[in-house]
Amino acid sequence: MSELFSPFQFRDLTVANRIAVSPMCQYVAVDGKAHDWHRVHLSTLALSGAGMLFIEATAVEPEGRITPGDLGLWDDGTEAALRSALATVRSIHKVPVIIQLSHAGRKASSRVPWEGGQQIPLSEGGWLTSAPSAIPQIEHEAPPQALDADGLERVRNAFVAAAKRAEALGVDGIELHWAHGYLMHEFMSPISNQRTDQYGGCLENRIRFPLEVFEAVPAVFPAGKPVGVKVSATDWVEGGWDLDQTVVFAKELAKRGGDWITVSSGGVSPKQKITIGPGYQVSFAEAIKRESGLPTIAVGLITEPKQAEETVAGGRADFVALARGMLYDPRWGWHAAAELGATIDAPPPSYWRAAPHGHGDLFRNTRYGAR
Repeated sequence: MSELFSPFQFRDLTVANRIAVSPMCQYVAVDGKAHDWHRVHLSTLALSGAGMLFIEATAVEPEGRITPGDLGLWDDGTEAALRSALATVRSIHKVPVIIQLSHAGRKASSRVPWEGGQQIPLSEGGWLTSAPSAIPQIEHEAPPQALDADGLERVRNAFVAAAKRAEALGVDGIELHWAHGYLMHEFMSPISNQRTDQYGGCLENRIRFPLEVFEAVPAVFPAGKPVGVKVSATDWVEGGWDLDQTVVFAKELAKRGGDWITVSSGGVSPKQKITIGPGYQVSFAEAIKRESGLPTIAVGLITEPKQAEETVAGGRADFVALARGMLYDPRWGWHAAAELGATIDAPPPSYWRAAPHGHGDLFRNTRYGAR
């Protein structure tokens, strides 16, 4: 039996298999609002055969967007737009949907990637960014505003408000984006955090605010629904955030009832030096799972079914999450199940005849007759 296609339980949520669709930024929202693109994009991936579908990084306040095209969840308008998109997804498939809540910190106010991704000046429609310390991501950029006590409270409240809206939308879980050099990662890394108060300096202080915000979210979200965190396991920069510090953070997260930790890396510094190859971040997930006991989701150039199966069956991670692989092959889960001799939850009846010859039992509980 394939371990990749075995079920998993997060609190009251049963997940059919160990494949997740990563929360991929699309950069096409309008004033934070989802629209037809998101309906098509998410509905397509809902049919991928994955056990969980993550909505892209969703900003908790306008200033927390990476780009002007980021999805948001900060007012009635953004909530209504996302509700409409989710209704379409739910009409297609009942895959569990997880929303990733985020704040870009000093990496906000950027152009979309296909326009270069550089910081947008205030004179060209950009906005003032915020961070733990007034240190720019890149030397020539305008420095962010260091968050004071009022700013910290505003950010915390924004995550709480977004979590309440997420519950109103009926999502099945929340992932908090503490990775890739965005605001909470900026607090955790000594590269970007040079504060001298209780939120800077030693490791305990640097993880204090991310843990405070984490604690605030499950407090307003149903107890039966899971809340996880995505982290960068290392900055790939000497003297920065690293795996040992991530393990400490993961243990603290476990004490506070965290349900999983998605393990990525990098993003806080342009000086990072990353050695990339198939599954290059899986070893981080394996170490964090072993040391903290938290369920882990592995990411990073996981593209082949046998590779994914070995990752889960070998106990290196509890899930694998695919991003670009899913964009390239939106039926990746179907193809993986066929290759590994597994079955998946059935798509809508119109697609039941899609199973290739010799794999008639690919979809569970289907029968298609013809006249």
